Amino acid sequence: MEKKLHLVSPLLLVLLLSLRHQFVEGEGFVQTKGVQFVLNGNPFYANGFNAYWLMTLASDASQRDKVSTVFREAPGNSLSVARTWAFSDGGSNALQYSPGSYNEQTFQGLDFVVSEAGKYGVKLILSLVNNYDSFGGKKQYVNWARNQGQYISSDDDFFSNSLVKQYYKNHVKAVLTRVNTVTGVAYKDDPTIFAWELMNEPRCPSDPSGATIQKWITEMAAHVKSIDANHMLEAGLEGFYAPTAARSQINPSFQIGTDFISNNLISGIDFATLHSYPDQWMANSNDDAQLSFLSNWLDAHIQDAQDVLRKPLLITEFGKSLKDPGYNNNQRDALFSMVYSKIYLSARNEGAAAGGLFWQLFVPGMDNYSDGYEVVLGETPSTTNVITAQCKKLHYLRRMFARANNLDKAERAKEMRERQGRGN
Repeated sequence: MEKKLHLVSPLLLVLLLSLRHQFVEGEGFVQTKGVQFVLNGNPFYANGFNAYWLMTLASDASQRDKVSTVFREAPGNSLSVARTWAFSDGGSNALQYSPGSYNEQTFQGLDFVVSEAGKYGVKLILSLVNNYDSFGGKKQYVNWARNQGQYISSDDDFFSNSLVKQYYKNHVKAVLTRVNTVTGVAYKDDPTIFAWELMNEPRCPSDPSGATIQKWITEMAAHVKSIDANHMLEAGLEGFYAPTAARSQINPSFQIGTDFISNNLISGIDFATLHSYPDQWMANSNDDAQLSFLSNWLDAHIQDAQDVLRKPLLITEFGKSLKDPGYNNNQRDALFSMVYSKIYLSARNEGAAAGGLFWQLFVPGMDNYSDGYEVVLGETPSTTNVITAQCKKLHYLRRMFARANNLDKAERAKEMRERQGRGN
């Protein structure tokens, strides 16, 4: 009897410690297992928000309270992941003034963002460059190369010019190896970071086939993984299919040079992403037609992530602008509800859809940043209720799966004890 008690106690201790750690929010690196995200062995779902402005405001001591506020409020609304920029290239108060030259004050702003997110248990997706001109983007990179005498025919040479690619690789290394001045932890070693994003909405319209983007993602994914083996990586894609793809007919009526299938099948890409703005892509259609498009858009990508890619899918941008003609809150609530319900249905069936990040979350006092898509929790009660209720449902589902997983572990531990007991 005494021998059995000594044998059982360590097993129980290990099990109890495991159970405790698996319910500590934000602990450990999120990874993929099949079509699901997992954290500490349990499914992880990632409803959250975009807040591109975090580094900018955190670089200004008088504005930092807004950053703290957004992270403090997020867990109470079951928002577990935030997506933001780890870039600002050229111009005033840039992160990267010129290739390899950084503004330490701005970098310390990003340090504060990572630190505050970790403090409140929010994971971060950090995007590494912009497709668009705002915050510099690929245009700034190719202009830097032009200034060095490189022949650049268009901004799309960002994806193929060797000097431009080296500038980008150097920036990736600078961010990933950055040692946070607040926490003392290198970014590549910090589990607060959920994943890296190669680019915000990469587009190469000069090559509609997606082949140029395919080569670039392959090369840059390998580069990221050579520096950081801890974190997941995604490409930043919007979800457009190549012109030759079987599902090309569901694209909006323009091509951007990416392919949802081949680009996400690259081995260094851990999960697929999807954006959806039917109010922009189908501006001349009525609200019902836009919702119908959204339903088909979501269904197709969830199915392809599940059956073809065999990787998780995160809907990393969606929203509806209050500046749309005839806008009312019911329209936005209907769009949010559709996105969330599609995610929940997939997740409940252990499918590929793992969460949605709406564009974008503000706190009071940010009117000068308005783009029409902003949500201030509490200021529009109906939208806040949709977000909070749906996110709590997904959080509860995560807890249910974790509980079932832990019961299974407990049962296996019990069987092990019984076998060991019979062996004695």
